[in-house]
Amino acid sequence: MKRLLLVAGLALLIFGSVLVFLAFDRTSHSASDTLRPFLITMLPVWIVFAACVRILLR
Repeated sequence: MKRLLLVAGLALLIFGSVLVFLAFDRTSHSASDTLRPFLITMLPVWIVFAACVRILLR
């Protein structure tokens, strides 16, 4: 059951990351205009998800 939740969470994280990237890419003029805000926005989310995975798989 835990693994199913983690897989579902990972799928949502990937889907959300793609949507956020597309939102930043829509209004950007260069690669740095896309990547920097994307990483600033999504890196904390990925870190929290990784911490949750670590806790749940103990």
